[in-house]
Amino acid sequence: MSLPPGDDRTTPSGIPIDVVYRPGDGTFDYERELGDPGQFPYTRGVQPTMFRNRLWTMRQYAGFGTAAETNARFKHLLAAGQTGLSVAFDLPTQMGIDSDSPRALGEVGRVGVAIDTVEDMHTLLDGIPLADVSTSMTINSTASTLLAMYIVVAEERGIARENLSGTIQNDILKEYIARGTYIYPPAPSLALIAEVFRFCAAEMPNWNPISISGYHIREAGATAAQELAFTFANTVEYVTRAVAAGLHIDRFAPRISFFFAAHNDLFEEIAKFRAARRIYARIMRDRFGASDASCRMRFHTQTGGVTLQAQQPLNNVVRVTIQALAAVLGGTQSLHTNGYDEALALPTADAATLALRTQQIVAYESGVTGTADPLAGSYYVEHLTSELERAAMELIAKVDDIGGSERAIAATFFQEEIARSAYAQQLAVERGDTTIVGVNRFGDAEPPPVMPAPEYSRLEREQVSRLTAVRSSRNSRALQNTLDAVRNGAATYASQRGGIPVRGQAQLMSRIIDAVRARASAGEISDALEAEWGRYTPAI
Repeated sequence: MSLPPGDDRTTPSGIPIDVVYRPGDGTFDYERELGDPGQFPYTRGVQPTMFRNRLWTMRQYAGFGTAAETNARFKHLLAAGQTGLSVAFDLPTQMGIDSDSPRALGEVGRVGVAIDTVEDMHTLLDGIPLADVSTSMTINSTASTLLAMYIVVAEERGIARENLSGTIQNDILKEYIARGTYIYPPAPSLALIAEVFRFCAAEMPNWNPISISGYHIREAGATAAQELAFTFANTVEYVTRAVAAGLHIDRFAPRISFFFAAHNDLFEEIAKFRAARRIYARIMRDRFGASDASCRMRFHTQTGGVTLQAQQPLNNVVRVTIQALAAVLGGTQSLHTNGYDEALALPTADAATLALRTQQIVAYESGVTGTADPLAGSYYVEHLTSELERAAMELIAKVDDIGGSERAIAATFFQEEIARSAYAQQLAVERGDTTIVGVNRFGDAEPPPVMPAPEYSRLEREQVSRLTAVRSSRNSRALQNTLDAVRNGAATYASQRGGIPVRGQAQLMSRIIDAVRARASAGEISDALEAEWGRYTPAI
């Protein structure tokens, strides 16, 4: 069909959109490209019946101020019908800085909960049935330490670690690419991640040792195609390191999970999730010889934080609903829906409850869960799925040519690609080519509402006081022995095979767990590792 002059529409990833799609435009080999749900290449979903028999996990992300306040929010959400926990940590915790450090001043409890020692973790999880509830923790540089704290809390309650289920994000590569909460250089960071893979495979069979994140890459300004490509380029790096460390692919790969964003273009986002499963399945089988069970890509989705607007904030309810639909129609395994007021401040309890209700209405009232992959066979959706796969594979090939993700980070390839994309997106909004309702069209004269800020100075004082009390009650000799063991273990990692742990090396996770038992703080453990590994300085 001919188009009028100038009507050259594209998706946000730049894929041209025709006026109409016909059978000849979206020809595909069903067995090769789709397969039934639950069958390789898993384009149509990882389970044969998908949500018909079991819904996704409704996992609302929460964390602010003190551990006690966050615990109260967890209990509120669980009582409202949430089916899994998701923990946000403050920046000092994410970067291995204790709350009483001068570097933490003004940041304690601001964008997540402050966790300094296992005593804070006890408070955070008080009254939560850890053997029954799955917990996701968005933590990267200090992921091994926070996992150790979770293990020790369970242990001190009499719960065996093999009965714990959940996920640590533990995805350091995207921190160098897009987010910035790194501590150590890439090589030892990757070694520590491989160690966590080994530990979880041996001792925590129900725990996901990594959630490889495209979400933060997308939030930094990447397109949907870049989100796919850079996430899977990082996946290749992680899997390669784990195999080099002596782990068999099928021993750890079934516990790899992913974390993607859902943005506003409904059909591109649905196609992105379908393409993601196909790309991952083929990479794992063709590159690593994985069995079919190791080729199933399971992922968590969060609605797009950067899509939320301070102007006319109730419009965000509609945006989040569209994004939640995309995630569900795309076959997500768990979902967080943002509160409509998050462009203004941390979400209120009412906004968090409404966000959860959004998921519940989609699940129980919309009818989209009645059949697996209801949009399969749509000429448009299949075309977008194939085009996103093609675009992502072209970018992955460029990373391969550079020598993998670690080298591509050093060459600033990812960073420059995302910067160009983010700049182009912002120009499109400022020119009016991209419409943001209530922002550059259909606005009003009312300024955005101002939300009251929590009293952070009080939170900071209370958190420092708790940390001081723990420090004063510890056995200093036992503490120092465990921290020395952590540092010695880190030195062993740094001395062999470019930082890749090999069989027979000191097992660092067990040493970190011992330090946590001795009430070492996250900052003290981080300092012990940094003493051997140094601190990463990004290329400019």
